[in-house]
Amino acid sequence: MALTFHWFLPTNGDSRDVVGGGHGTPVTTSGRDRPPTVAYLSQIARAAEDLGFTGALTPTGAWCEDAWLTTAMVSRHTERLKFLVAFRPGFLSPTLAAQMAATFQRQTGGRLLLNVVTGGESREQRAYGDFLDKDARYRRTGEFLSVVRRLWDGGSVDLHGEHVRVEDARLARVPDPVPEVYFGGSSPAALEVAARHVDVYLTWGEPPAQVAEKIARVRKLAAKEGRTLRFGIRLHVITRDTSTQAWAEAERLLSGFDPDTVRAVQEGLARSESEGQRRMLALHGGARDGLEIHPNLWAGIGLVRGGAGTALVGSHEEVAGRIEEYASLGIEEFVLSGYPHLEEAYWFGEGVLPRLAARGVWRHPSDGPAAAPPARVAQPAPAARAAFAS
Repeated sequence: MALTFHWFLPTNGDSRDVVGGGHGTPVTTSGRDRPPTVAYLSQIARAAEDLGFTGALTPTGAWCEDAWLTTAMVSRHTERLKFLVAFRPGFLSPTLAAQMAATFQRQTGGRLLLNVVTGGESREQRAYGDFLDKDARYRRTGEFLSVVRRLWDGGSVDLHGEHVRVEDARLARVPDPVPEVYFGGSSPAALEVAARHVDVYLTWGEPPAQVAEKIARVRKLAAKEGRTLRFGIRLHVITRDTSTQAWAEAERLLSGFDPDTVRAVQEGLARSESEGQRRMLALHGGARDGLEIHPNLWAGIGLVRGGAGTALVGSHEEVAGRIEEYASLGIEEFVLSGYPHLEEAYWFGEGVLPRLAARGVWRHPSDGPAAAPPARVAQPAPAARAAFAS
């Protein structure tokens, strides 16, 4: 299995500290350390491209810059990198979304991937004029994707659905290639949508046993629809030459979490309607101890950040091992990030990716099909782990 790696564009701001935000919580003040300018985001994108990441995810919501507009501008400063654009289907018509995707493909040379976000917080949805409840939003997402898919196939679409209504909808020019659709969600309604409509199902970074259980559920539902999906995982990373160095960086980040901020963020996230967010909160319970919930899997990020709240922490060799552990479950795509995103891209790209290439499970996207993986690099001796990590 050849693994695929994506990086993250911090359109909510970047910092040497963790930038909070998402799922109804405000961006923390650290988000102002490095504002999400096109110049800075392009610097991250070019680094990710050079290092061998296939794409870069951009988030969506009131807490960050608009993903469509930002990636359209950043794309002009890159050549190969794809953009995993997150958007909410309730905020625009399926015909317009299909047209926007087709335009993006033509203008970037086919570098669009779509991350469909149904929206887990009713309060934020209402701010955008969307007053459906959570289950209804998922039903609307299913109708939305049905229309988009048929338009991309070149057909004319009439649909009088529960939430979506179009008549004689068609595209003057279909996208080439058709963008792949990524989607995440842990509720039963979300899994049904994934099984019927998407190409890649994404999960947040839960321990392997929980990820395996979720993959099995989605596979079973997809099989009933006569479909097969690929699977991806969303994680942060803190990887260094030695395990001690990596855990020291995790400790530095943790020490910068203001107790009042942690308390406020946890109270806000506890009100979330997202099943995935509930599962993230259950991994740490708002406590600062016991945060290594599986070897090299640290739940500390979730104390101040909504959404993806876990990080792979360890030496380059250890992190590569954990990635192979997830790959053995069926995970093929890894959507990663780290603070700050520019520097952490280099730590991972220069430290972990060569080791995965040496093991024959990853190849730089710019390499031809006959390119041989690099020779295995010498590994540092394992270092004793800091007591904090246990």
